[in-house]
Amino acid sequence: MQYKTYRNGFKTYLQLERNLSPNTIEAYLHDLELLNSFLEEKDIKKTLKTIDLDDLKSFIGFINEMEFGAYSQARIISGLKAFYKYLLLEKEIENNPTQFLEAPRLGRKLPDILSIEEIENIIKSIDLSTAEGQRNRAIIELLYGSGLRVSELVNLKLSEIDFKNNILIVTGKGNKQRLVPLGEIAKKQIHLYVDNYRNILNIKKGHDDILFLNRRGSKLSRQMIFIMIKKFCEIAGIHKDISPHTFRHSFATHLVQGGDDLRVVQQLLGHSSIITTEIYTHLNTYDLRKAILDFHPRNN
Repeated sequence: MQYKTYRNGFKTYLQLERNLSPNTIEAYLHDLELLNSFLEEKDIKKTLKTIDLDDLKSFIGFINEMEFGAYSQARIISGLKAFYKYLLLEKEIENNPTQFLEAPRLGRKLPDILSIEEIENIIKSIDLSTAEGQRNRAIIELLYGSGLRVSELVNLKLSEIDFKNNILIVTGKGNKQRLVPLGEIAKKQIHLYVDNYRNILNIKKGHDDILFLNRRGSKLSRQMIFIMIKKFCEIAGIHKDISPHTFRHSFATHLVQGGDDLRVVQQLLGHSSIITTEIYTHLNTYDLRKAILDFHPRNN
């Protein structure tokens, strides 16, 4: 009973005070469930309020044995730190047992990106003679042309597009909104999609303002976008591990390579910290080093 009370209070805290996205909240609650299950399975006669650092270290050893990767472990620890911060704020505990709990060191993996030629080949792979072809073209143009996350794309509303000033009002993580420029090519493709496909759909109630719809007049799922992109890459003969997020990485990388200011790219992507955006400067350095290794006579 005590666990359910803490869980519900923690959920409300994450929603109202932290203003986190539903996916992040669900992940944090899952982490808490994992810890509670560990205490029960190992028959540890303590509650979430009374466990200490040693108990948490045992828990980390437990999830390590279950072959959780370093990134998963780091996310779980982040969820637990949020929970015990909540208990401190509620004066349920006096000392935070996660204060000295260390997350595993994470190597910074550079994401895959697409070249401009590869993006052009993906666009050419879209069959514009089909009913959904123009919609799919508009989707790719927005993912690459504006750097949207897939969740931002599927939730984008017609009322959030200012066609006169070429601006998108994008709702990102934590329900934070940002303004993103709408390119002329993407704008043209959206108009073609709306005029020739969307306007003839039987749109379901509650989906009237959603930009991208399936043939049944409902909002597209994130999974549908993933499947669509995998198909286009296969047709285009691209064998990289591509996802919708790859277009966002490519958008940012090509801006940085073209000389755009990193602070501007940070705002366009909706990153809360410049540190997150700095990975694209590393990508640029990687490209320069690769050019030397591939083409300099001393490396042949």
